[in-house]
Amino acid sequence: MESFYDTIKDLDWEEIRDSIYSKTKLDVEKALNAKNPSIEDFKALVSPSAKDYLEPMARMSRDITQRRFGKTIQFYVPLYLSNECSNHCIYCGFNHDNPIERKTLTDEEIIQEIKSIKAMNMDNVLLLTGEYPSKVGVDYIENAINLCRPYFSTINLEVYPMKEEEYERLIKAGINSVYVYQETYHQNRYKHYHPKGMKSNYEYRLATPERLAKAGIHRVGFGALIGLEDWRVEMVLMAMHLRYMTKNYWRTKYAVAFPRIRPAEGGFEPNFIMSDKEYAQTIWAYRIFDNDIDISMTTRESKEFRSNFVSLGITSMSAGSKTEPGGYSKPNIELEQFHINDNRSEKEMEEMVKQQGYEVIYKDWDRILN
Repeated sequence: MESFYDTIKDLDWEEIRDSIYSKTKLDVEKALNAKNPSIEDFKALVSPSAKDYLEPMARMSRDITQRRFGKTIQFYVPLYLSNECSNHCIYCGFNHDNPIERKTLTDEEIIQEIKSIKAMNMDNVLLLTGEYPSKVGVDYIENAINLCRPYFSTINLEVYPMKEEEYERLIKAGINSVYVYQETYHQNRYKHYHPKGMKSNYEYRLATPERLAKAGIHRVGFGALIGLEDWRVEMVLMAMHLRYMTKNYWRTKYAVAFPRIRPAEGGFEPNFIMSDKEYAQTIWAYRIFDNDIDISMTTRESKEFRSNFVSLGITSMSAGSKTEPGGYSKPNIELEQFHINDNRSEKEMEEMVKQQGYEVIYKDWDRILN
């Protein structure tokens, strides 16, 4: 079977961009009426011409999400196991060259973090590390999963790309989902942002969702980091990636996220800005394009913005987050990956969700029912 890389390797970034920006209001109206939206329809929904259709897009997104997921928001919490990283990503606080304190949690420290998180009533945990296999290899991650398993109903990963057999091993250990962000789909510019380290291999990283699906993972999460290249082109290529996966690996479920760059060690400034309205447009475009995907919003976004989107298309939110190893039991902002924008506690978040007539879900019931 042809890989996703094979399907896009000859595409021209500027041609895709021109195609998006040439979409008209008629194209947007056609997309809004499509029973099975195509990639061309998606281009219209993220195009500048769709700015006059945000209200009908928002209504459609709300209706689709309530039909598919009910009036619920799933909460999850990130648990950073390590900030050691061999990569040199110029936008990331964990960049190997940044003069920050490095830390990898011991078993005892992981248990302390678990207990602090359980005191928050959280039951859905996302384990994260920097990309440094020699320090936080598969053995270390499997051990962390084993430590978490008695405490959490759902364990997810966001770590470095692995081989198919390594994913099979971790799935057997108990992971539910793996999130891997391509960061940018712009192959010609990818090396600029990832000059050294294992992450500099564009093609290997791009093929990670395929290895995950072959390994039998329940859910794969996609993402592009907003601020590196033109977000509209990024979103179209990510939609193409999603469509490729749902067509060829239909047993796997999928999730998307598009985090915006936040201040971090190193002082990287975004090259492209996505406004709040454009972020909203993207959420609604994805919900209309694929009714079944999970759409998450992290604490990179402001509390006002996150509160406004409970009923408008997203399905999951992080709550009470810390982005540094040991952050729940012994906070130390010198270790964090980026500065959090929404620092509300999980209790404050739950109250906000309930005030809007929605229910907070702490478990992945979809997995249990399946």
